[in-house]
Amino acid sequence: MSLEMLAIIAVLPILAALVLMVGMRWPATKAMPVAWGVCALIAIAVWQLPVKYVAALSLQGVITAVGILIIVFGAIIILYTLQYSGGMETIQYGFQNVSKDKRVQAIIIGYMFCAFVEGAAGFGTPAALAAPLLLSLGFPPLAAAIVCLVFNSFPVTFGAVGTPVIVGFKYLHGLANEAVISGAAGGAFTDVETFNKAIGEWATLMHIAMIFILPVFMLGFMTRFFGPNKSWKDGFKAWKFCMFAAVSFTVPFMLTAWFIGPEFPSLIGGLLGTGILIFGAKKGFCIPKDTWDFGDSANWNPEWTGTITSDNTCEFKAHMSQARAWVPYVLIGAILVVTRIPALGIKSILTGIEISFPHILGFENVNAGIKILYLPGTIPFMLVAVLTIFLHSMSRENVAKAWKESIIKMKNPSIALFFAVALVSIFRGSGVIDAALNPLNYASMPLTMAKAVAGVVGQAWPMFASFVGGLGSFITGSNTVSDMLFGEFQLGVASQLGLSKMIIVAAQSVGGAMGNMVCIHNIVAVCAVVGLSGMEGTILKKTVVPFMVYGLVVGTVVTTFSLVMFPNVF
Repeated sequence: MSLEMLAIIAVLPILAALVLMVGMRWPATKAMPVAWGVCALIAIAVWQLPVKYVAALSLQGVITAVGILIIVFGAIIILYTLQYSGGMETIQYGFQNVSKDKRVQAIIIGYMFCAFVEGAAGFGTPAALAAPLLLSLGFPPLAAAIVCLVFNSFPVTFGAVGTPVIVGFKYLHGLANEAVISGAAGGAFTDVETFNKAIGEWATLMHIAMIFILPVFMLGFMTRFFGPNKSWKDGFKAWKFCMFAAVSFTVPFMLTAWFIGPEFPSLIGGLLGTGILIFGAKKGFCIPKDTWDFGDSANWNPEWTGTITSDNTCEFKAHMSQARAWVPYVLIGAILVVTRIPALGIKSILTGIEISFPHILGFENVNAGIKILYLPGTIPFMLVAVLTIFLHSMSRENVAKAWKESIIKMKNPSIALFFAVALVSIFRGSGVIDAALNPLNYASMPLTMAKAVAGVVGQAWPMFASFVGGLGSFITGSNTVSDMLFGEFQLGVASQLGLSKMIIVAAQSVGGAMGNMVCIHNIVAVCAVVGLSGMEGTILKKTVVPFMVYGLVVGTVVTTFSLVMFPNVF
C-alpha cells in the first residue's frame, strides 16, 4: 500500500475524534472509545498486527493512564480540600481589595493567579477557578470566561508540576536514550531528565514573546468588545502594568526552567509573580491613572450574561489568615523542590519504588510501570491534602465531602484518558520491528503520517508545528495527551526534513499549551461555573482569534530558530 494511503488511514482515529467531539458534540467519554476502536481496527486490518498484541498495547496505555489519573486526582483533591476548608475562599477574598480597575484585576487573577494554579494543579482547573472570582468582582460572565481561557495558555506547558513535558513525552524517552548512546544527541542532553529539561528550555524561548504580548492584546480585546467605549485604546493604556506583570512572571519562570527543570516554571513563576504583582498594585506601581470598568450592567449586551450575573454573586469572606490559607501551596512547592533535587537523596528513594507490569500478555516489548511515590499526585498533592485537614482544622464532614466530590469528578476524565492513552499506545506500537507482530513491516502510524506530511509541507513545517499541538489539545482536552499523541509524529517530521528534532518537539509542547484556549473541555467547564451553558460556540469564536495570533507568533519564532539560528541542534 502506498505511503499516502497509509497516512490517510492512520489519521482516521484522529478525524473520528474530531468529527464526533466537534461536529456532533459528543463528550470525550463517548468519542474517545470510538476513536480507540477505529485505531484498533486499523491496526488489525491494515497493519495486520495480532489481536492479542493490540490488546497488550491497549493495556499498556491503560496503565500509563492510571499514572496520569493519579496526578489528576491529586490536583483535584487539593482544590476541593481547600474549597471545603475555606482556604480557597480566603485566597479569593484577598484579591478583592487590591484594585478597583478591572484591567488590573484581569491581569492579577486571569494572567498571574491562573498561571500559579496551572503550575500547581493544571487539567483545566485554573480557568474554572478564576472565572467565578472575576465574576464576583463585577465582570460580565462572557468576559470572565474568555479572559481566563486565553490567559490559561503560556503556563500550560509546565502545568501540574511539569506533567505535559515529563509524562507527555514519555514515549520519546527511548529515542532520547538511543541518541545519547549513538552520539546523535551531540551534547544537547545526556539522559531522560536533561532531555525533558532541554524541551522545557526551548519551550520558554518560544512562549516568551506571547508572555509579553498576550496581556496587552487581551486587555485591548476586553475593552474593545466589553467596554462602554468599545475601544482597544482603553485596554492598551494599562500596558505598563502588563509589562510589570510579564517581567514578574518571566524572570522566575525562565530561571526555574533553565536551572531546575520542567516541574516548577509555572508554579514558581505564578507564585512569586502573584506576590510581586499584588504588592506593586497596592503601592500603585504602574497602575493606570484612570480607573476602568465595564459600565452599568443594565447597559450590557444580553449575550454577555448567563444564569449567573454580577448582581447575584456572593462576596467572598476570609475564614482564616492569608498566610494560613496559602500554607498548602507553599508546602507543595517546598516538597517538590526537596524531592526533585538528586543531591538530597530523597529522589532516588521515591523513584526506586515502582509498580511494574513487564511483558504484558507475554510480549517482551510491551511493558509499563508506575512510580507511585514519585508521581506529584501522591507526593506532594495527596500528602498535602491530608496535612491540610489538620492545618485548616477541617471537620470530618467537610473532609468527607472533599474526597467524595473529588472521586466523583474522576469518572469522566478516567474514561476519556483510558481510551485516549490506549489509542496512543497502539499508535506508537504499530511500528514494532518484529516479523511475527508486524508482518508487512510498516512504519508506525505516527511515522507514516510524518513521512507523508514532510513530503507535502517541506521546510515550512516549523510554521505549522505548534498548530498540530493545539489541535491535539482541542481534540483531547489535554496538553499531556496531545504530546503523547503527536510527540513521535513531530519528531518524525523533523527527522524526515532534517530539522532540529528538539526544537520541533518543543513547538509541540507550546502548541498543546496554546490549544487550551480553544479546548472544548475547558470551555464547557468554564461555561458551567459562570452560568453560560449553551454559549460554548460563542466563546470559541472569540478565543480562536488569540489562538491564531499565538500560533503565528510561535510559528515565526520556531521557523527562525530551526532554519536560521540553531539548525544543527539535535
